[in-house]
Order: sequence, then structure tokens, then C-alpha cells
Amino acid sequence: MEIRKVGVVGAGTMGSGIAQVAAQIGCQVVMRDIEDAFVDRGMKSIDRFLSKSVEKGKIASDEKEAILGRIKGTTDMSELKDSDFVVEAVIEDMELKKQVFKELDSLCKPEVVIASNTSSMSITEIAAATKRSEKICGMHFFNPVPLMRLVEIIRGYSTSDETISTATDLAKKMGKVTVEVKKDSPGFIVNRIMIPHMLEAIRIVEEGIASIEDVDTAVKNGLNYPMGPFELMDLTGVDVAYFVTEYFYKELNKESKWVSPNLLKTMIRANRLGRKTGAGWYEYNK
Repeated sequence: MEIRKVGVVGAGTMGSGIAQVAAQIGCQVVMRDIEDAFVDRGMKSIDRFLSKSVEKGKIASDEKEAILGRIKGTTDMSELKDSDFVVEAVIEDMELKKQVFKELDSLCKPEVVIASNTSSMSITEIAAATKRSEKICGMHFFNPVPLMRLVEIIRGYSTSDETISTATDLAKKMGKVTVEVKKDSPGFIVNRIMIPHMLEAIRIVEEGIASIEDVDTAVKNGLNYPMGPFELMDLTGVDVAYFVTEYFYKELNKESKWVSPNLLKTMIRANRLGRKTGAGWYEYNK
């Protein structure tokens, strides 16, 4: 089935980014969130990104307007019913995701693939909330979506080869590099590797071995990473790192290496969640 209309559930950082890249390849997009304020914020985020692209000469101003014109924001879930492909991009809460998938299952055409942008949670469990488990897969984009090239395509227990092929083809049309996660395991590939790095970085600071700034400097210059672990957590959300860590602890035999450091818990309690709250490991309001 040709994908002409893409539905996106969630207008936050990830959802708006996914909506943008779908519109950039010519798809009509419906981006839905629970409040008009969230939808407006998502549209403004897309507008800002495209405006910068115009300033840098990457796209023309009329192309920007054409992309924006293909995106419709809404709070009405029923407006996704005519979508040819849907991506869920709500917060990392399993019960919420299952609720969203159950509703989408009742709305969308039977042949439509519904993908979750979850960074760590079980596609099999999410799919069980629907009557089309063979049509459910993971499609994990990375932040910021318009710039980051990787998309992890994840199989659930019942995901069909056709579903994987459909999601992979769509991601490649968006200009992404894809990898297939053949077994539904917490964290998939990237987060399974990345979260231990973040936890060790926090423990190094917690134990007084080095400062936040020096850990980031060491990682960037010693491992040639574009960002240090604390900079990355501030970008993606300190709370996201915490939620993923807690999920790993629950799902991966409660191993001690997945125990959240006290310093990470303190950051959550202080609502220092990164750039989105104006402060995380670094200050952004100054």
C-alpha cells in the first residue's frame, strides 16, 4: 500500500520531528496531541527548524511553506482514521501506550501499520492491546529527528515480515539509515549500549571522581563522541534516562547495574529534566 497520509500521535520533541520528516517527503500528516497548547508548540518547533534551514540555504522559503502546509495539528484522534501509516510518540508509559494503540486499532483501516517510537519498551506487550499484532512494530527515531539518521525497526513476537518491510521502506524514504532489531528486548540496540555509559558517568560524578564538565569533555575528546553523556541527557530528557533505567531494572532480572544512582533520582525530584525545563545537569535559563 502506498503511504500518502501519515498519522503521528504526540506533538512533543519526537512527534513533531517525525511529523516534519514525513511532510518533507511529500506525505500529508496529521499530528495529534491531547491539548491545543501542545499541538501549537509542536507546530512552532517545526516552523523554527524549517526557518533555520531557509536561513542556511538548505531549503527555499516556498518549500518551507509547502512542508508546513502538509501538516495538520489536531486534538481529535478520529482525524487519524484515514492514515496509511501511524507512528505513536507519546511519553514512555506502557499503560498510556497500550491505551493509545487500542484506540488506534479501532480507528485505523485493518491494513494499516501502527509503529511505536518507544526507545526501550516491549513491542510485543504494546501489540497485545490490539487485534492486529502482526501489523505492530517499533520505529525508534533519534533526537533531533530531522538531523539524526538512524531508525531502529523492532519486531514484536507476531510482527510480520511485510510490516518490517513497510516501516523500513518509509524510514529510508525519509533519508534514514535503518537497523532491524530481530528480538524484542528492552532498550533494543542503542539504549542497551548507551544507558550503561550514562549511569557510569553519573556514578563517576556522584563518587567525586570528576566533574560533570570534565566527564563530558573526556568522552567527547577521548571517545570522539559528538556530545558528552550529561549534554545528551539534557537534550533528550533526564527523566527519559531515569524511566528507561527503571524499566531495564524491572525487565532485565533486577541486575544491580541497572539501579538508578541516587544523584539521578535527585535530579528528577528537583525537576531538573534538561533543556525542556530550563535546567538539568547544566543551566539553560541564564
